Amino acid sequence: MTGIGRSAAVALLGVTGRRIEVEAHLTSQLPAFSIIGLPDTSLGEARERVRAAAANAGAPLPARRITVNLTPAAIPKRGSGFDLAIAMAVLAGADVAPRVSERVVYIGELGLDGRLRPVPGVVPMVLAARDAGAERVVLPTGNADEARFVRGMEIRAVDSLRAAAIDAGALLPPVDVDPVAAPPVLPERTPVAELSEVVGNPTGVRAIVAAAAGGHHALLVGPPGAGKTMLAERLPGLLPDLDDDAALEVAAVRSVAGHGVASWTTRPPWEAPHHSASAVSLIGGGSGTVRPGAVSRATRGVLFLDEAPEFPRAVLDALRQPLESGRITVHRAAGAAEFPARCQVVLAANPCPCGNAGSPRQPCECPPAAVRRYLGRMSGPLLDRIDIRVRVPRVTTGLIRGEDGTTPTTAQARATVEAARHAMRTRLAGTEWTRNAEVSGAWLRGPGRAEPGATTMLDRALDLGTLTMRGWDRTMRLAWTLADLQGDDRPGGRHVREALALRGAL
Repeated sequence: MTGIGRSAAVALLGVTGRRIEVEAHLTSQLPAFSIIGLPDTSLGEARERVRAAAANAGAPLPARRITVNLTPAAIPKRGSGFDLAIAMAVLAGADVAPRVSERVVYIGELGLDGRLRPVPGVVPMVLAARDAGAERVVLPTGNADEARFVRGMEIRAVDSLRAAAIDAGALLPPVDVDPVAAPPVLPERTPVAELSEVVGNPTGVRAIVAAAAGGHHALLVGPPGAGKTMLAERLPGLLPDLDDDAALEVAAVRSVAGHGVASWTTRPPWEAPHHSASAVSLIGGGSGTVRPGAVSRATRGVLFLDEAPEFPRAVLDALRQPLESGRITVHRAAGAAEFPARCQVVLAANPCPCGNAGSPRQPCECPPAAVRRYLGRMSGPLLDRIDIRVRVPRVTTGLIRGEDGTTPTTAQARATVEAARHAMRTRLAGTEWTRNAEVSGAWLRGPGRAEPGATTMLDRALDLGTLTMRGWDRTMRLAWTLADLQGDDRPGGRHVREALALRGAL
């Protein structure tokens, strides 16, 4: 006597999900339980969890040979999120749960007592199920709130294998169980700070407002205590709320990272890793499941690298590709995982190891070679991708007394940023871009040309070799942002000169 049952699950590679068909073949040979189709160790152990959970759910597995195949077999499958799909396919093959359908996706880890435990990465799993045409997703109660972030998909939350089997037509009496709660979520640490608290640094304020408006990367160079971190922490508060598509992209990354029900946010995220961070923690990876790094967790938000020259040069250079493309692809032997990385990077650096280089009052104790080595950890190709590079001077009593009270509040600056963003969206309607930092060089030299004669300085610098073609493009993107902040239709010579000034710290 043989039986075949089929269900569906989702395999994740990065934040990309792929629908997996789960086939269970039951024969009358000697009892055994095997799983094929490139399972990893934790997935291979599912047979013991499924066997114990089915027994405690009142539907013990038949004493037959059970072979479970995960199709397509060439796709690596990892994690315990396949447990429920495997159990339902086996129960379908044993005619215990006759209404198990391949159009229903099952997600969840089984405990030995039959309860369902939440798993990370539910948001991209439900997205993949919806895109694959599934009718419904059955998952643990602890993942229900997180899964409902995805619109257009029916969500059925169950607390145990017994409840899932009853939902699929099993003739079992319902039993109340205590559902496994989602793991606690760490509180958000996105800084909420007031811009008007910044005194004595109008250039830094102007740079941060321009970075927020156009989506530009920034480098802040200055002595210790000058206010570099203070400026960087005010950038997230100037950014507009995320729209639904951006919030869903952020939620998918945060779900894979284990944020659970806190995955959904309408505010741009903030990541500030310590300078001891490795390339894997910054870019993403891992020996088993590929996890998103800080550059992906900050997508649609801000990645702040304080004391940037203290990071290993190889770690900083790993940012070059995602800064240019807005995505990061992590290659491993089992395959390549792609993550979004559309974040704004803000670097903060001292001018030298002691921090006093260029100060008129505090003598620098560093030899010239040490200063060059220190700043040389930020490579030329990396700095060429940074649109804004400004000096942040140490605040003195003279600067404080000369403060004229014109520093805008966070609310005022955010309104200015939103007005500039609206102008960008209107101008770029019908293209793939929404911010000035994203436009191509071809657009800048075509429909996005500046006023006649405005780029003379840039063209001369390009001919002399003091400016790269990438630098030309990035300066013009910043000039467009400065024009949008002032309500001008097209950048002119003054916008280009200010853009060059904001790009001239190093």
